Amino acid sequence: MAVLPVTSSDFQKEVHDHKGLVFVDFHAEWCGPCKITSPIIKEISEEIKDIKFVEVDVDKNPDLASQYSVFSIPTFVILKDGKPISQFVGAMGKEGFVEELKKAQAS
Repeated sequence: MAVLPVTSSDFQKEVHDHKGLVFVDFHAEWCGPCKITSPIIKEISEEIKDIKFVEVDVDKNPDLASQYSVFSIPTFVILKDGKPISQFVGAMGKEGFVEELKKAQAS
């Protein structure tokens, strides 16, 4: 599954209304660490089929960034049935992301 770009207009439908886990990547085009993590997240999204992966451009959707208290990017939020269960900031390797996702799946 690819990483789905979402905006303020479809965030409710794609994220809050989704039953199950959603991994949200808050990023910006100009962000160096975001460019590093983007291909890692895309790879994980193709390997883990039971989690929905979406990305939010904070420059184009500042209301969503504010709603989730995104002060630094990249910021990642994992939601379960529309409710945030985990939030973390900063680039990491594939193993770090997979570990966070495993914790979320176990909760």
